[in-house]
Amino acid sequence: MTETKKILTIQDISCYGQCSITVALPIVSAFGIETAIIPSAILSTHTSGFSGYTVRDLTEDLPGINEHWEKEGIYFDAIYTGFIGSIEQFEYIKDIIDSRLKPDGLVFVDPAMADNGEFYNGFDQDFADTMGELCKIGDFVLPNTTEACYLLHKPWKPDFSKEEMLEMANELAAFTKKTVILKGDNHAEGKLGMIVLDKDDPSNAEFVYNDKVDYASHGTGDVFASAFVGATLNGKSPSSAAKIAGEFTKRAIEETIDDPTHTYGVKFEKVIPDIQELLE
Repeated sequence: MTETKKILTIQDISCYGQCSITVALPIVSAFGIETAIIPSAILSTHTSGFSGYTVRDLTEDLPGINEHWEKEGIYFDAIYTGFIGSIEQFEYIKDIIDSRLKPDGLVFVDPAMADNGEFYNGFDQDFADTMGELCKIGDFVLPNTTEACYLLHKPWKPDFSKEEMLEMANELAAFTKKTVILKGDNHAEGKLGMIVLDKDDPSNAEFVYNDKVDYASHGTGDVFASAFVGATLNGKSPSSAAKIAGEFTKRAIEETIDDPTHTYGVKFEKVIPDIQELLE
C-alpha cells in the first residue's frame, strides 16, 4: 500500500469567507494528501468586502505547537505557508520548517500579502522584505505581480508585457530555492497565464495559460496555490501542476459567476469532484 503523504499548512483561519485554511484544507485533502494545520490567526471574516471583522493573533501559540509535535515525533513531507498573521511569526515558522520537515521534504510559499497594486490591510514593505527571507527557503514560490513587485521593490502596473514578466521571474529566482510560479500574465488575448521558471534552468522558463473568465473574486489565489500543491504532491511537474491549478480555479470561478449573492469567494467545492479527471 502506498504511504499517504502528509503536509502542514500554516495560514490564517477566516471563519467566514472562502480563503486561507478554509480553502487549503479541503482542496489539498481532496488531492489525497493528509493535511494538518497551524492557524496563524483567526478572523471572523476575511478582510475584503467586510468591515468590523475581529482578529486574534496566534503568534504565541506557534512555538508550543512545535514543541508538542517534537515530543510526538510528528514530521511532514511538505509545508505550505500562506497568509501569515504578523511579522513576528516568521522566525517561529522557520523553526517549524527546520524541525518538522522531513529531510527530502518540500516547502511551498504563497506570499499572500498584496493584490491589485496594494498591500492587504496591516501589511507594509517591512513585512514584504521579511516575507522575501521566507521565500528563500521555499522550493516553490507563488507570487502574483503585486507581491512580486513588493519583493523586488519595483513599481506595479495593471499590465506587464511578456518580456517584463520574464524579467521579473528571473529576478524572483533569487527568492526561491528552486521554482518560481509568477501569476498574472495578461498579454495573451482571452487567456490568463503565469510563468514557471526553474532557478537552475532559467532559459527554459515556461508560459502556462488557461482560458480567462472575466470575473474577480477574493480567494482565487488561495484556491490556485492549494491545487498547485496538491497536484505537485501527486507527482506532476511544476508546469503541469500550474496548468491543473489554473483549470481548477477557472472552473470554480465558472461555478460562481452567475450567483450575484456569492461575493466573498468562489465555489471551489463544486469542482472538487473534477480533481481525478484533472490529474489524469
